[in-house]
Amino acid sequence: MTKHDVVIIGAGPAGLAAAIYTGRARLNTVVLEKGLPGGQILITDWVENYPGFPDGIAPFDLIESFRKQVLKFGAVLASDAAKSIRPDGGGPDWIVQTVKAEYGARAVIVATGAQYRRLGLPNEGRLIGRGVSYCATCDGAFFRDREIAVVGGGDTALMEAHYLTNFASTVHIIHRRDRFRGTKILQERLFDCPKVKIHWDTVVEEIGGAENLESIALRNVKTQERITLPVEGLFVSIGMNPTNEAVKGLVETNDWGEIVVDTRMATNRPGIYAAGDVVCSTPHQVATAVGTGVHAAMSAGQYLSGYK
Repeated sequence: MTKHDVVIIGAGPAGLAAAIYTGRARLNTVVLEKGLPGGQILITDWVENYPGFPDGIAPFDLIESFRKQVLKFGAVLASDAAKSIRPDGGGPDWIVQTVKAEYGARAVIVATGAQYRRLGLPNEGRLIGRGVSYCATCDGAFFRDREIAVVGGGDTALMEAHYLTNFASTVHIIHRRDRFRGTKILQERLFDCPKVKIHWDTVVEEIGGAENLESIALRNVKTQERITLPVEGLFVSIGMNPTNEAVKGLVETNDWGEIVVDTRMATNRPGIYAAGDVVCSTPHQVATAVGTGVHAAMSAGQYLSGYK
C-alpha cells in the first residue's frame, strides 16, 4: 500500500483544481480517476462561461490545461476507480480501496461529481452536444432564435426554461404531470412569457436526428395522442444523481445523497473533505466546482499542518 498526504477521488474540475493546490503546497498527492479526466464538462460542446476565456474554449482543451498544471506541481494522476474508504487501524489516517490497489491517505478529498439523469431513449447519448443538453447555462446561447424543448417540472427545469427564453424563439416545456412541482413564482414567470408553450401530461418517446437533433416524438399519457415536435435543442432537466458510492455510510449525506460539508468543505469525518457537484448546495458549474476544489485543498492543507 502506498502512503500519501492527500488522496483526491475524481479528476473533474473540482478534483484537478484541488490537486493543483495540494501539489503546490508540496503535499504528496495522488488523483484517482476511473475514466478520462474532465467529468461532466466533457459532455458539452463548448465552454463559454468560464472566466478568462472570452471567446470560449473546448472542454478537452480546458481540462488538458488543468491536467498539465496538476503534473507541473507534482501531483500524480492514477487511472483507478475508488470503491470505498475506511479508517486505517483506528488512527487519523484513511485507506482508499480501489479496483487495483489500496492508497493510504492522511486526508481525502472526494470530488466524484454527479451524473445527469437521462431519459434513457435511443439516440439520446449519440446526440449529446448535437442538440441534446443537460445544462442551459452551458449551452443555451447556441440556440439563439431556435425552437427548443425542456423536459422537467421542478425548480431547476423551470429556471432553465426561463433562462432559455433569452435565446430561443420558442421554449416547449414537456412535463409528465398536469402541474409543476417548482416554486410558484417560477411558474408565474413562465405562464406570463409568450415564448413558452407547455405540454402537460406528456412524455418524450423518441429523439430524432441524423447528425444533429431534428425532432422529438411526444405522447400524452392521458389521451395517448402522439405528435412530432420539430426542435433543434432538447434540454433534459430531471435531476442529478451524486456519485457517492465510495463514501456511502461513511460520511453524512442529505436526502438526495449529496455529501454534507461545512464552510471549510469538511465532512463530519476528520480528514475527509468534499468538493464539486457531489456536495450539497453547490451550483453545477465549472467555476463553482473549481472554487470548492480549491477551498477543500486549502482546508486539507490546514488540517495536515497540525497533523501528528
